[in-house]
Amino acid sequence: MSRVVLAPDSFKGTLPAAAAARALAEGWRAVRPHDDLVLRPMADGGEGTLDAVATSVRGAERIPVTVTGPDGERIVASWLLLPPTPDAPVGSAVIELANTSGIELLGDRRLPESASTTGFGQALAAALDAGVTRLILGIGSSASTDGGVGMLTALGARFTDAAGDPVAPGAAGLDTVAAADLTGLRPLPPAGAVVLTDVTNPLLGPQGAAAVFGPQKGLDDAGVARADAGLARLSALVPSVVAAAAGMGAAGGTGWGLAVWGAQLVPGARHVAALTGLPAAAATADVVVTGEGAYDAQSAAGKVPAFVASLAPGRTALVAGRVAADADTSAFAASLSLTDLAGSSAAALAEPARWLHEAGARLARTLAL
Repeated sequence: MSRVVLAPDSFKGTLPAAAAARALAEGWRAVRPHDDLVLRPMADGGEGTLDAVATSVRGAERIPVTVTGPDGERIVASWLLLPPTPDAPVGSAVIELANTSGIELLGDRRLPESASTTGFGQALAAALDAGVTRLILGIGSSASTDGGVGMLTALGARFTDAAGDPVAPGAAGLDTVAAADLTGLRPLPPAGAVVLTDVTNPLLGPQGAAAVFGPQKGLDDAGVARADAGLARLSALVPSVVAAAAGMGAAGGTGWGLAVWGAQLVPGARHVAALTGLPAAAATADVVVTGEGAYDAQSAAGKVPAFVASLAPGRTALVAGRVAADADTSAFAASLSLTDLAGSSAAALAEPARWLHEAGARLARTLAL
């Protein structure tokens, strides 16, 4: 009997990480029913972080919360209450921006000027009201480029124009922002807040929030320039937070906004792995299987599969929806593409669970255990 750890990231747009891990496990069990399978779905702070932690942490409790979504409409979201620990005696809250202010909540729509992080801030306020000791914040998959203004406003800050009126939500509000009043900002919880992100971009410039991530949120060239200028105007109001620091551009500048609040940015995949107990599980595994929707040349730089491979060198297999021709898969004992298994990307996208099941079965047959 072999011990196999299944630790995929989400297959973005098709299956969350927990469902991907289950499909791989079912395929493996169909071939080797007596193996010990350990499911540790992964995330790096983006969509699926809540599910990954909830699957792995015994006693975690989902807490519903009604917030303002990225389009200004009320939605029911949730945050995760973790059991008490010595350093967090009331428990920690895991809150995912994707769940409250994420781009996936808009479907096919894009609202580059008006989408905001207000709902994320409202969820943070709800967790503070519950008395949690520490906040663990995943900020991937943002729909907005508002510099975290919506979030900070929900936590008690005020951002106003030259006339003293509150600025509009979203990137549009940065056009007129003239003053920032942080005196009413709620304090961090006793054990502070950590921000899970593997994005290292600064707030401004050609590698900043607007230039790099704005287009996927609907900003055209003129919109990118306008949003970058607005973020520069915003950051000048709080010069004590260095806009050029790594991670400030994460989530449309929400990394900067959280730094203004006093939160600490940390590597997302590494922190999620620690929460879920993946390092200890991988250390005793015969095989570790990881994966994501698309594995390309950039995946080796901080993405979940590369991090998982570092935990079990020579014993990690990769399953991806697509493996790019220029991708370096030398860190993996084996690699499979769902597109190749299904015959086309369209077929793989249509039935991802089916092809993950097949991938799990093939790995069970071919890996030397």
